[in-house]
Amino acid sequence: MLRRNLLKNIALTGSALALGQPSFAAASKRVLRIAHITDVHIRPEYNAPTRFMQCLEAIKAHQPDIFLNGGDTIYAADYDHITRERVNEQWEIWNKCIASVKHYPLYSCLGNHDMWWAAPGKDDGMYGKDYVVKQLSMPGRYYSFSKNNWHFFILDSNNDPAGSLDAAQSSWFEESLHALPAGTPVLVMSHYPLLAACTHLDGGGMHTDFKYLTELFYRHRDKIKACISGHIHLQDSVVYNNLSYYCNGAMSGFWWEDGDKNSAAKYYYLQTPPGYAIIDLYADGTVVNTYHPHKY
Repeated sequence: MLRRNLLKNIALTGSALALGQPSFAAASKRVLRIAHITDVHIRPEYNAPTRFMQCLEAIKAHQPDIFLNGGDTIYAADYDHITRERVNEQWEIWNKCIASVKHYPLYSCLGNHDMWWAAPGKDDGMYGKDYVVKQLSMPGRYYSFSKNNWHFFILDSNNDPAGSLDAAQSSWFEESLHALPAGTPVLVMSHYPLLAACTHLDGGGMHTDFKYLTELFYRHRDKIKACISGHIHLQDSVVYNNLSYYCNGAMSGFWWEDGDKNSAAKYYYLQTPPGYAIIDLYADGTVVNTYHPHKY
């Protein structure tokens, strides 16, 4: 059974999500604070660079240890009409903005709008995923790392079909999970939600291989503590088998625009305001995910 809770959810795992500050304190020691930004969709229009910089300054006040960037970093490179100049312009803006947090470790994943598929050919240096990996200083299109006794998996959702892991990545993921010592706390980041409720409001966009993933996570339920994503621009929390899945809205809200007739307020996408998540990780595997709406 899927359980959706938009305000506060204290699950058996001890995980929590709130609009604002969580109302309880974990008994264990906090070992890591993460700033999760996703769907920045940086662009020159709508004064987006200045507004993004304001968001970054607000995030710094939380004193995070690391940043996780959930993809769709630039507004769009994936449409047929996008030119080389437009792609370069967006990446240049991103690099200028993100320089303000250059002293923080930043780990990114690929979003579906980040790749320039309209390059003249596959041998073009800007074509596809490799160029985005280079722009974001990623070790690969998917990878993992450890920090403060937690292990992180950064997945590539952008395969065929959209919102799935390819065979090579699946094998790597399974083998890597198996190799971790029992009880190692794990956080997984993807662009597409691995499991979500908000996709029903948006007309889809969840991982198509969710059955495979939930079965894999159940086999490693002593390790997997939370999964975080973006893509939908909506914010929700789903708990399945005592594992929390957090879809953490979008930094850009309604793509930096005012919104439309379905927006609850200016800049909102449906009922979700633009914002970011602060995620606190604890030594005992507790995860506290707090979504912070940002006014700009």
